[in-house]
Amino acid sequence: MWFQDEARIGQKNGIVRQWAKQGSRPRQPADQRYENAWLFGAICPARGKAAGLALPFTGTASMQLHIHEISRCVARGAHAAVLLDRAGWHTTPKLKLPRNISLIFLPSRAPELNPVENIWQFLRANWLSNTVFDGIEHIIDAACTAWNNLVALPNTIRSIGLRQWAHTGQKL
Repeated sequence: MWFQDEARIGQKNGIVRQWAKQGSRPRQPADQRYENAWLFGAICPARGKAAGLALPFTGTASMQLHIHEISRCVARGAHAAVLLDRAGWHTTPKLKLPRNISLIFLPSRAPELNPVENIWQFLRANWLSNTVFDGIEHIIDAACTAWNNLVALPNTIRSIGLRQWAHTGQKL
């Protein structure tokens, strides 16, 4: 069982809490520019695996690339059920699915069912916030670095991603 989603990473970045001396008002960087990229991510919490791509665009072509990346990461001889939202580029009949992947669409307006939403929070809180990006290359590099840092933490993927309702009856 895999969960998939995408997030915008860009120059209009979030600001998070930071430690500072009591009574002080620390400065945090802010950017007024609008350049951004998209981080396509999928996790398999049961195995602690992840498959992701950082791309400068989103749409059917991006989703097709991500489907192939997920397919490449599925264990040999296994079949992946990929749970995802109903974005237009997810539901289009133009997607060509590999034999080892089936798509299962989550209910509309129910992001709480997709643990990848929590992955985005984790990436932003740990590696992407409080940053001023120089341009699209810097954004993509930062997104790739954050994703690769996550991939190196399979127990964190399990901790954030496991949902009891999705793994009932499975050996974990």
